[in-house]
Amino acid sequence: MPQESERVTIRIPPEKIQALQSLVKSGTYPTISDAIRAAIDRFIDVQFAPDYIRKLMIELPKGNVVDLQALVKSGDSVSVEDAVRNAVREYVRRRLHKAIEGADR
Repeated sequence: MPQESERVTIRIPPEKIQALQSLVKSGTYPTISDAIRAAIDRFIDVQFAPDYIRKLMIELPKGNVVDLQALVKSGDSVSVEDAVRNAVREYVRRRLHKAIEGADR
């Protein structure tokens, strides 16, 4: 945690606290405060992304996530996010190519 920080007090519904406690218990985050800071960091990154970038949150079936993690492990991508970007880029490239071919006929 940064040396200089300010304390902020917020109210969180019990079900959200339980979810945060589950993240701590599973070892995903060391403390509830760390989990909240990570969420705030992600929120700020999305809200203040450069104009040429649009950040999206997507939900994928667990099997797809496992496949993406395998690509990362094999060295095909540097991160799951990178693998998704590559997949979207390739999909768009193929669709545009197909559309251009169709227009040429």
